[in-house]
Amino acid sequence: MLEKPQAYTVSAITRMIKETLEESFNDIWVEGEISNYHHHSSGHRYLNLKDDRAVIKVTIWRSVGVTLKFEPENGQKVLVYGDITVYEKGGNYQLNCRKLVPVGVGELELAFRQLYEKLAAEGLFQDERKKEIPQYARRVGVVTSPTGAAIRDIIQIAWRRNDAVELIIFPAAVQGDGAEQTIAAGIEYFNTRDDIDVIITGRGGGSLEDLWPFNTEVTVRAIAASRIPVISAVGHEIDTTLADLVADLRAPTPSAASELAVWSKKEFLQQVSANVSRQAALLTGLAEDARYELYSLLNRSVFRRPMDIVLQRQQQLDHAARLLYASGKNSFEIIRNRLSLEVSKLDNLSPLKILARGYAVARKLPAHSLIRSTRDVSVGDKVETIVSDGTLVSRVEDIEKKKNR
Repeated sequence: MLEKPQAYTVSAITRMIKETLEESFNDIWVEGEISNYHHHSSGHRYLNLKDDRAVIKVTIWRSVGVTLKFEPENGQKVLVYGDITVYEKGGNYQLNCRKLVPVGVGELELAFRQLYEKLAAEGLFQDERKKEIPQYARRVGVVTSPTGAAIRDIIQIAWRRNDAVELIIFPAAVQGDGAEQTIAAGIEYFNTRDDIDVIITGRGGGSLEDLWPFNTEVTVRAIAASRIPVISAVGHEIDTTLADLVADLRAPTPSAASELAVWSKKEFLQQVSANVSRQAALLTGLAEDARYELYSLLNRSVFRRPMDIVLQRQQQLDHAARLLYASGKNSFEIIRNRLSLEVSKLDNLSPLKILARGYAVARKLPAHSLIRSTRDVSVGDKVETIVSDGTLVSRVEDIEKKKNR
């Protein structure tokens, strides 16, 4: 009888494989192309890393994913640093990612490009949304490190230009993890106040890593949401940060930002003096013109012999009165003659003239209705006859109608 061979359980062999792989393949770099990338709602990220012959699953836990400077995309070539682990239940092995680096382009450069494209699509960098920097600010909010060279430069330039302008400083971290949160907090704080005219945020020069808080979405959105104009003063003239692009005005250095935000008292007084001089010269010219005009008026004949103009106007008035009288008299005669003619015409048409020539008007009583025909009266009706000098009242005793010819 054959002896039963010694066999491992599935769990045991899987565990042995797991121990072997995890001991042999930890702290390794794997290069490949991303495919089937998925960012789960839990915050974990899953993807396949492949080349032209094989595929390996990669898991990026949420604690690692939040530290990524860029968002992985399908088709990207990357280097994955981590450990090989075995998922015993499914019998699959995978690579647990502890660091993800793009191949062919820097991690920060890729993150910058991705965030720029995202925010540009939202219109955050358009010139139309930028606000005008006030010409005469009274209070300037400054969001920067209270111990760096930038704040010393800002204070020195502001004091030299105008000691009457007040600087309000919000101490913020400008380098390292979490710095963008303090920068955003400073901008948001100044927006809760009603006495801040303009905000400066920035720092001195440094490497791209040092300047990275000004390339983060948190900082950019805080600047974009500010109702107060913001000047970006990141002292790195070679590279442009996203904060420079979204700010209402970019200054190459913190010193330049202070010059742009704080108006010069000396230049202002010079402008005032120049304006006063121009106005004085203008008023002097106007006074000379007025004096010449007055002199010309006083030398006119009307001022030398004022009664001449009075007598001349009086003569003109008399002449106008004579013309008016003659014109009125002629008009009155014409109207009176015309009226007399019309009265004669009306008199000729008067019924009284007709009655005077022997005609009479008969009216039936008591209605006083005119009698125009024998049909209008009957025998016994009472009739009123109007003649030129009075009225006759009679009664109809007989009616004779005219015979037809």
